[in-house]
Amino acid sequence: MVGVPTPLRRRLDFEKQMALSVADRAIGAIIGAAVADAAAQPMHWIYNSDRLKEVLSDLEPCPEFRPQSANPFYRRTTGEQTCYGDQAYVLLESLSQCGGTGLHPNWQQEVWPAPTRYFQSSNLLLFAKFTHVLIDVDVKHLTKCFYEFFGPGTVYDLPLNDPYRKKGGPKAILPIDGPWRNGSLKAFLRNVDAGKEESGCDVDCQIDGVTKLAPVVAMFAGRPEMLEKVESAIRVTQNNDMCVAVTLAAARFLEHFILKGPDPNALDSVLAQLNDLNKKNPQELDRAVIAHICQVKENVAKASHQLIPAVFTNT
Repeated sequence: MVGVPTPLRRRLDFEKQMALSVADRAIGAIIGAAVADAAAQPMHWIYNSDRLKEVLSDLEPCPEFRPQSANPFYRRTTGEQTCYGDQAYVLLESLSQCGGTGLHPNWQQEVWPAPTRYFQSSNLLLFAKFTHVLIDVDVKHLTKCFYEFFGPGTVYDLPLNDPYRKKGGPKAILPIDGPWRNGSLKAFLRNVDAGKEESGCDVDCQIDGVTKLAPVVAMFAGRPEMLEKVESAIRVTQNNDMCVAVTLAAARFLEHFILKGPDPNALDSVLAQLNDLNKKNPQELDRAVIAHICQVKENVAKASHQLIPAVFTNT
């Protein structure tokens, strides 16, 4: 940078280093969420605590990527995603296409291993973020992508996963051989089929929103519209106010770590944001979310078996 005054050059170097570290943390959030989801998938949904202890006893201290699935509901090859991880991937793909950094138009027909897909889409997303290429949450496009990934004719289209399957039929034989369509996805498919303007399930407040938010937060971290974009993406499949309020709180946590890195004061910082009367994207249920976060803070030193189900009953 010949001719650039030394103070300005130092500032530019500092800003470049900060941008790189933010970019690293943003892409790390996306890839880290995908890897964690795949690592836990073979032990997903083991609600019996004794059974979980039995499964873990053979694996400690490294329980991740269990070679044989112990999942009591569905079986997928180790390394593949849960329905939550697959939702995050679809959201990532939609974001990477809705702007100046579109992937090859036949991305769904390409047979790429999941890590390659994640890295390619994540790199495109981060290129857009730090070169200020216009990119957005396109609700119509995202709805189409979710339907094409989880809908008819996909690996999720199994008899037990039928969104129109009536209750009270023959008892299901579990685990099924293949991925599981959860309640919000089934409701989403029914709503799209019915031509409803609001496609999201209005009664489901499970963890889908939190598990798939990384691509949106990574893209919009530090921007005033971040929370608005997260809410738009979440309501495509979960149009439930509690789900949205909890997901937005999680988005604040993730944004904090992407922008600032490790910080022991992150929890207090997010609580301060939620308590701010002038905060962005306020929700009617924010007070309930604050109370729950405070409850977590009070019990953070306790082991999970001391808290579940004694304190956190529905966990």
